Amino acid sequence: MQVRIGTLSRVRSVGGALRLAESALLAGGRRNAWTAVCENRRHAADREHGAALLGLAPEGSRRKA
Repeated sequence: MQVRIGTLSRVRSVGGALRLAESALLAGGRRNAWTAVCENRRHAADREHGAALLGLAPEGSRRKA
């Protein structure tokens, strides 16, 4: 995310400045977090598919001792 100089002149409060700084600094982190969520979902789907191919029960149906 790029911050334009015109945007900075419109910030009228400390809170607005902090929100602007937060959005600039954390934009990449949010994108990386969402990528991790999507990757975890793909891995879970792959595990379920593998279990179905092998005829195993899904993880959620196991009894815990």
